[in-house]
Amino acid sequence: MPPTEKAAAPDPLIQLIIFRLGQEEYAVRIEQVKEVTLTPDIARMPKTPAFVKGIANLRGDIIAVIDLEERFQLREATEELAAHTYTMAIEAKDYTIGVVVREVPQPLSVPQSAIEQTPEFIQEANIHDKYIEGIARIGDRIIVVLDMLKLLTPSEIMQLPASAAS
Repeated sequence: MPPTEKAAAPDPLIQLIIFRLGQEEYAVRIEQVKEVTLTPDIARMPKTPAFVKGIANLRGDIIAVIDLEERFQLREATEELAAHTYTMAIEAKDYTIGVVVREVPQPLSVPQSAIEQTPEFIQEANIHDKYIEGIARIGDRIIVVLDMLKLLTPSEIMQLPASAAS
């Protein structure tokens, strides 16, 4: 190697879990996902936001189950969830929630440089607490990377069923 060339620092790989909402691909960092399972039976709870589908028993833990397609308004109000869906259990410091997805989420390793900052106009229009971490470009795929720990506002966390938010 000529002395004028420096060895480039390796681009660290980020482990993502990819899933579909509507027609788009989304991702979360793998360390935010506790597990993925077939969606268990969900019991509806009164006085919760519409995107909170209810509570479910996940291996002895009662968790709130949310529908991000409804939260992000990516599905027609008349369109129902498929009969068989999968739930990603997301563990935050103060709560665990289940996120319903239509297909089995897939792992994907991407170089950190492939994740670009979210365009400023999207962040400014985003009334919530900047839960879009960035945009990953993989070939011709565009994947929205979410920070699940910033997904719910404090007031929405307070509206989760009490056993799920404890």
